[in-house]
Amino acid sequence: MDWATHASHLADSVVRYDSRWHIPLAQVPRHLFVPRWWAGTEKGWELRDGASSTEEWMKAAYSDRTLVTRVGPHHADLAEAGAVVTEGLPTSSSTLPSLVVSMYHHAYVQEESEVLVTTGSGYGTALMCRRLGDRQVTSIDIDPHLVAQAEQRLDAIRQRPRIAVGDITGALEGTYDRIISTVSVRPVPASWLTALQPGGRLVTTIAGTGLVLTADKTADGGAVGRIEPSAAGFMRTRQNEDYDYPDAELWRKAEKDDAEEVSTCRYPLLYPPDSWEVYSMLALSVPGIDYRQETEGDVRTVLMLHPDGSWARATATEFLSEPIVHQSGPTRLWDELTRVRNRLNREGGLPVYGARVTITPDGTTTLTRGQWSHTL
Repeated sequence: MDWATHASHLADSVVRYDSRWHIPLAQVPRHLFVPRWWAGTEKGWELRDGASSTEEWMKAAYSDRTLVTRVGPHHADLAEAGAVVTEGLPTSSSTLPSLVVSMYHHAYVQEESEVLVTTGSGYGTALMCRRLGDRQVTSIDIDPHLVAQAEQRLDAIRQRPRIAVGDITGALEGTYDRIISTVSVRPVPASWLTALQPGGRLVTTIAGTGLVLTADKTADGGAVGRIEPSAAGFMRTRQNEDYDYPDAELWRKAEKDDAEEVSTCRYPLLYPPDSWEVYSMLALSVPGIDYRQETEGDVRTVLMLHPDGSWARATATEFLSEPIVHQSGPTRLWDELTRVRNRLNREGGLPVYGARVTITPDGTTTLTRGQWSHTL
């Protein structure tokens, strides 16, 4: 198969020809790192097997898109042919190449940099190895199967970085000039600051938000940086086989139960994950909200659910009509959303993107912009 032509086209679509990332994108065979993946369909997550359709495999692997390799505890590598997963959310993937490279750009990787990256499928590790060489790259993931598969696939293309099973939020072996995490954290782990060389740089995203955080280590062992103006979302770190999901009974209450409070909202119906700025601002003040949206005929519904048992249900029949809002529980979730939208309406923007970041040596992470401040 002529994968090199596909990889070359991918590189051309992601970066300029004179970018230092063009050669890695053009020369790393992404399809080898994603031989099977889960495709979201109306039935659920359906298994795709590259070997059964080379054309589909090449098209998927060399498109600038994320390919889900694990849903809940179900690895695509280990699934039976024709498998469909009807429950659960993605727990690992091969991130779209443009976003991987964007995170690497934020890191200002130098030719002599010692770099720690997260493993996943191994494709991002392969790009970094192609750029720097194997000896300067360490790759870590909490999932033993993912690490074993990535190591085999890296070895197949003669790349042999240091690769290990481990929790990136825990104690880290070695020291690094750059730590680049394509899983999200909250707050920044203190172990990263310990493992960073003086003047080293970390790049990650804040869990539950679309905020990319970059920071450089300071002489006191902390770090300073900013929230980048570009948005990105990654799966959050986990310590178990799967994430904890809201109980089905709580979702049933949000969908069907009578509310403690019923009102109308002045703003058109919004599904917060569709608005990075609003979603991120709300996630800072009320972390842990889960969302669903439904459409039945002309009726659109947005559901919000919080681990404390609070829920909100907002429905509307027309695009600009005032939604009817039902809320229950200790936190009025839709009211919190409305406060964020009020600020956006009043000020014309929200302070999250471009905020200054200060991290103390113990990992306490504070965002500030103007008079606004928030500590994670």
